Amino acid sequence: MSRPTPDAIHEPFRGAAQQVRRCDCPGCPDEGLFRAPQSRDRLTDYYWFCLDHVRQYNLAWDYFRGMNEAEIEAIRRYDTVWQRPSWPFSGNYHSAEEQLRNAYHHAGGENGQEHRPHSRPRGPQSAEEQALAVFDLHASASFTEVKTRYKKLVKRLHPDANGGDREAEERLKVVNQAYHTLKKAFGQETPR
Repeated sequence: MSRPTPDAIHEPFRGAAQQVRRCDCPGCPDEGLFRAPQSRDRLTDYYWFCLDHVRQYNLAWDYFRGMNEAEIEAIRRYDTVWQRPSWPFSGNYHSAEEQLRNAYHHAGGENGQEHRPHSRPRGPQSAEEQALAVFDLHASASFTEVKTRYKKLVKRLHPDANGGDREAEERLKVVNQAYHTLKKAFGQETPR
């Protein structure tokens, strides 16, 4: 028994491949190789143009033509989330300053109890003062004391020590941010 030749196998499909699509621009005899959407409302229906005419079409194409600013902004916001529904995260939103100010309270004291300050702060604190408050240290503390306190907090708040607890992870981020601030203040930061 003889095997069919490749030409015999592909013969039924050759007729469709030989048809040439003409450019949709009136009077153009060239082949339409490039597609372009017909309108904003019909993005999957296409015109087929030759290279010169698709370039002209693209220069004149304006997706937002006929829309007002509110409609344009709504489309931009919708595209920002990849055309998926979105909603705000739950929980309270705090600035970095508020997180530093209250971080030690959330991280727990030296023996694991919550730390409550004896008096209210006397006004806006500097970033260094807030960072020292995270470690429950005074302004006269040395960098060695900061480093020792940092190591203790990192060991206690590390995700491996807390079974992946998200709250401990967030507290650890605040501690790391405070340590970075104090490293800068003490001149211990290495240049990159």
